[in-house]
Amino acid sequence: MAGYVYIVTNRRNGTLYIGVTSDLERRVHEHREGLTPGFSSTYGCKRLVWYEEHDSIVTAIQREKSLKRWYRQWKIELIETMNPDWHDLYEAFG
Repeated sequence: MAGYVYIVTNRRNGTLYIGVTSDLERRVHEHREGLTPGFSSTYGCKRLVWYEEHDSIVTAIQREKSLKRWYRQWKIELIETMNPDWHDLYEAFG
């Protein structure tokens, strides 16, 4: 089963939430609608700004744990490499 690591935020250079899922479209929809209580809903992290697909959920989980240990600036650089204008990538699913 494939897995995804993703970053959602509330605004450009705002609060970052790193997550992992096997169904990226469904999970980001949950963030956008505030369906899951917790960190991302508390801070309004609804904008998908970065994601990465992995061949297995195990690999995705390992990558998520690694990214969570990164410095904030490294995470911002990772986002800006893929998405320099911080567009909401969820719109591409529609």
